Amino acid sequence: MKFLDQAKIFVKAGDGGNGCVAFRREKYIEFGGPAGGDGGRGGDVWVEAASGLNTLIDFRYKQHLKAERGHDGSGKDKTGASGKDMVFLVPVGTEVLAEDGITAIADLTENGQRVLLVRGGKGGRGNTAFRTATNRAPRESEAGVKGKETNLWLKLKLIADAGLVGLPNAGKSTLLAASSRAKPKIADYPFTTLHPALGVVGVGFQEFVLADVPGLIKGAHDGRGLGHQFLGHVERCGVLVHVIDLLQEDLLVQYELVRSELVAHSQVLGAKDEVVVLNKCDAMDLNIGKDTAARFRDQISSPVYLVSAASGYGLLGLMRELQTRVDRNREESVSPVNEAWHP
Repeated sequence: MKFLDQAKIFVKAGDGGNGCVAFRREKYIEFGGPAGGDGGRGGDVWVEAASGLNTLIDFRYKQHLKAERGHDGSGKDKTGASGKDMVFLVPVGTEVLAEDGITAIADLTENGQRVLLVRGGKGGRGNTAFRTATNRAPRESEAGVKGKETNLWLKLKLIADAGLVGLPNAGKSTLLAASSRAKPKIADYPFTTLHPALGVVGVGFQEFVLADVPGLIKGAHDGRGLGHQFLGHVERCGVLVHVIDLLQEDLLVQYELVRSELVAHSQVLGAKDEVVVLNKCDAMDLNIGKDTAARFRDQISSPVYLVSAASGYGLLGLMRELQTRVDRNREESVSPVNEAWHP
């Protein structure tokens, strides 16, 4: 299945049904009076999060979502039936933004969560509603109110507790595969990872979700490389796992390059809890690796772990540390609520 994490859609609520002009026509009643019913209400448009979905690809082909129009009123004071609501499903973790792509409308973080996007129009009044003491046989009615419509953006941000970030070919996918049951594509060349991947990591009787996104390069916040378009997926993560290739020269330069891209993309990302992982220690003498890690700890404030995703060295201690931080973040996290949107 193709992965798509952003889509623009058009939503339109149903128009209200028209009111009816009708009169009573009964035997022995010469002047029966008005009997036109009101129109039915137009259907609303709702969005609902569904756990079985993981992409927005369907909205590449179906971008116009419309609720049913309310039915017209009829004689004998019969009100028209209301139009059927339109409820469309999106993956858990989808944000709904206004047409400007900035104003947040909804953040669907739980399975079954449903949000009203646009409200259907009210049905028009039939001629019965216009009867007065001086006008006993009105011949006027109302048209239904138009349903609201708007363009919206859907943006998917994967739900994960911790996210792997780093330069291309640092070993993030290998680390994800070694610590979970995920099976990401792994190869010895940059940008092997083309789409985000999730894995569930078990630590004793506890577990957390770990996300892997394509590697970052210099200028990623300006759209270079692949990592920029997927950084939104780690914005929800409580902990960032910064993976660095121990075999490369000048580890501090690698570290600061990725840190600068995170901050340039979002102040939120730059302020997140961070654990640094020096990977591929199996490819060098272990004592040299430990000495390098000790020197690097003196240069940065974040905790540093020496690991080998290929051999498994150091992974248990790293995962225990991540589980502790994830648990702390879960206790502190509060889901954002938008109270400004009025459908």
